[in-house]
Amino acid sequence: MLQSVRTLMAGLIDYAGLFPPAGLSMQAACEAYARARIGEHAWVLGRFICPASRLAELSRAAAVMMPGTHATSGYREHADVLEPWRVSAIIDGEVAADIARIGEFNQRHCAEDRGLATVDAVELKAGAAAQIEAALEIIPDDLLPFFEVPVIGADPRGLVALLAGSAAAAKIRTGGVTAGAFPTPEQVAAFLAACAAADVPFKATAGLHHPVRAEHPLTYEPDAPRGIMHGFLNMFLAAAFVRCAGADAPKAAGVLSCTDPAQFHFTEEGVRFGGLFAEDLRLAEAREAFALSCGSCSFDEPIEGARGLGLL
Repeated sequence: MLQSVRTLMAGLIDYAGLFPPAGLSMQAACEAYARARIGEHAWVLGRFICPASRLAELSRAAAVMMPGTHATSGYREHADVLEPWRVSAIIDGEVAADIARIGEFNQRHCAEDRGLATVDAVELKAGAAAQIEAALEIIPDDLLPFFEVPVIGADPRGLVALLAGSAAAAKIRTGGVTAGAFPTPEQVAAFLAACAAADVPFKATAGLHHPVRAEHPLTYEPDAPRGIMHGFLNMFLAAAFVRCAGADAPKAAGVLSCTDPAQFHFTEEGVRFGGLFAEDLRLAEAREAFALSCGSCSFDEPIEGARGLGLL
């Protein structure tokens, strides 16, 4: 494997199997995440995404799979040597109440005999400055908040700039189960440029199951509607070029719009797209401090897509 591929994809995929279009049960999603943690491509896996309202359900379903002295025989071989599960909680209720639920979850799962896990990030919508300011007053310092900034029909610059200088990150929704849920390359590029200008890290979520922009079914149902979906290579390389190669929004939109995998040239030294180049050290910096992760309801699809391109 080329070092630039490993740099780009390390910890890239936050697993969101509970959410559409997968919509798995809690038990099935936890089992899929546990398998991925001990699989060949565990190094690509990031956090488990769970609504705050379902953290107690997560505890009941996943405790036997989490690292610790309690692990059942089916997981003991691996459980005692793995790091605690990292969880990102979606704030789906009142912020203070959900923060209290997170505290209870973390207190329970700091003990090995209950399964080791920690919620270290939260995600919430941010349609107005007042929402961000109020939430930042409540969210404790040990949680990294991701504020979902609207980009379809909205200018993200104001809300992103509000996050500058705080211990917070932005979030962009890059798709969904309908064609109208997908922002254009230009809208995504404007978000990336805003984050770079304000030095605000971000994550992306939804519609990034495949490596390169192309038409795909929007759900897993038979005869599902089809639409053009963004690629995670397009997304994270565009972000890297904005961050470390001085690409402006139009150049980033060009990367995001590309449907030809052959245009992305990976080498041991870095990645090239046309006249843009991100050397591996700069790519690593972009991933660590700027383009943090993407949420996907499938872990297998991104892996199989990257393998199909010969990257894995």
